[in-house]
Amino acid sequence: MFRRRSGIDVSEHPEPRKRLDLDPDTVERDLIKLVLTVVELLRQLMERQALRRVDEGDLSEDQEERIGLTLMLLDDRMTELRDRYGLRPEDLNLDLGPLGPLLPRE
Repeated sequence: MFRRRSGIDVSEHPEPRKRLDLDPDTVERDLIKLVLTVVELLRQLMERQALRRVDEGDLSEDQEERIGLTLMLLDDRMTELRDRYGLRPEDLNLDLGPLGPLLPRE
């Protein structure tokens, strides 16, 4: 048996949808995971921008040093937070379905 919904045929037993798990015991970890995912995306974008500017010679040696140190400290802090909440780097890479993963695989 098929039903018609929004112009699309679906069987009586459609694939189970992934649902948001609102378990009170995991809400803090899930929130941290989301926040760290956004921070990781921004960190990677900043790193790419910094490398582009270094390659183009737009930065002084002092600026290069400060940016490098800042990115290293941010990476260390991200590692500490992932470890504290039992997350791996790949846990922060959201699957965007047909668009693929949010973060490039390193």
